Amino acid sequence: MYKIGELAKLADVIPDTVRYYEKQGMMSLGERSEAGYRLYTDNDLQRLRFIRYAKTIGFTLETIKELLSIRIDPAHHTCLESKSIVDSRLAEVEHKLSELIRMRDSLQRLSSACCGGEHSSSSCSILEALETGASGDIAKSENRA
Repeated sequence: MYKIGELAKLADVIPDTVRYYEKQGMMSLGERSEAGYRLYTDNDLQRLRFIRYAKTIGFTLETIKELLSIRIDPAHHTCLESKSIVDSRLAEVEHKLSELIRMRDSLQRLSSACCGGEHSSSSCSILEALETGASGDIAKSENRA
């Protein structure tokens, strides 16, 4: 059995994080010792680590709650449910990656277009390209409206 500080340390969180997850219904409240301390089990530690890992790979707390409910009651759920949750998150990440690659490519073009000299920025190719790009984006959005 672990006190909240020990549990938190083993899961690499602070005690307030454990309390927060308890308030969110993601963890059960620890049993009380005779001295009034909450005590947690290895199952609580495993659950806390589950939550922490799911957070590190970008799942929202709501999605983690769904995954926990599948984990807690496997007889009433299928692997397909877990897989669809993961596939949905994967699609989100893939979309963000493509956006980041597009942004990186644009920034590389802007950087390559600039000489980087010490002269006045009045004819800076980066600023001109940003202005032209911004004007084009505004015109596109006005035409859609």
